[in-house]
Amino acid sequence: MPKTLVTYFSQTGNTKKIAEAIFEALEGEKTIQPIDETRQLEEYNLIFIGFPVHSHSVPLKIQDFIKNIPENKKIAFFSTHGSLTGSRLSREALEHAVILAAKAKVLGTFSCRGRVSLEALEVFKKSPEHEAWAEMAASAASHPDERDLEDGKSFSKWITTLSRQP
Repeated sequence: MPKTLVTYFSQTGNTKKIAEAIFEALEGEKTIQPIDETRQLEEYNLIFIGFPVHSHSVPLKIQDFIKNIPENKKIAFFSTHGSLTGSRLSREALEHAVILAAKAKVLGTFSCRGRVSLEALEVFKKSPEHEAWAEMAASAASHPDERDLEDGKSFSKWITTLSRQP
């Protein structure tokens, strides 16, 4: 029986919420756990890997994890971010993750907005080069919302269907 893993890194709870939505939509044998608790990847047929976007990129601990994924393992990435969905800033980290996973088989990616901590927003607002981003990120305060969670579930089902193809 195929086994699926949903693993994630979450600091504010945004990525954890999406991980839980993805996990809920999965059928069959499945496991969900934070990235720090994830050890044996060989036993899983499909792995969903989630992370918050940090400085338009993949957090270092996730980069290290991705580099150690077994060859030809079927994976999918999901991320949360303060930027507008579909913007260059929201895509850059996922594009970087896909490049890092060159030896794996990346089936797809998903991203949605997530609330940025007030502390982080205050820091970014004080920086002239990040002031505009901080204003945009403040509008993500209600995310991930119910629509984002439903989109995460749909992504989960779509990737599961793709994973069954040779």
